[in-house]
Amino acid sequence: MSLYLKRAFEPPQPQDGYRVLVDGLWPRGLSKDALQVQEWLKEIAPSRELRRWFGHDPDRWEEFRRRYFEELEAKGEALTELRERARQGTLTLVYAARDEEHNNAVALRDYLLRRK
Repeated sequence: MSLYLKRAFEPPQPQDGYRVLVDGLWPRGLSKDALQVQEWLKEIAPSRELRRWFGHDPDRWEEFRRRYFEELEAKGEALTELRERARQGTLTLVYAARDEEHNNAVALRDYLLRRK
């Protein structure tokens, strides 16, 4: 499985392959042309309530992951689609968070890799 992460504010590269925005909100200040994603999977993002609770606080990271994984259990079709894309070629999960270690794309990648 070829699965990568990239901040929305980094320039797209040909090696990114199929680019999917996995945030519930569009990255501030970026146009559709600048972001260059093939798909925006809003439904795969954490719920508004979970996102607000987490607030990108690293101290809440483990609990955020646990709760987000629970939410992901109900998103079978979107997860199947992402896994299939990664099997077919390079898949890059695009996210806007500043914290490159504690964000929903990291948690989503971990979830996808655990549950092949």
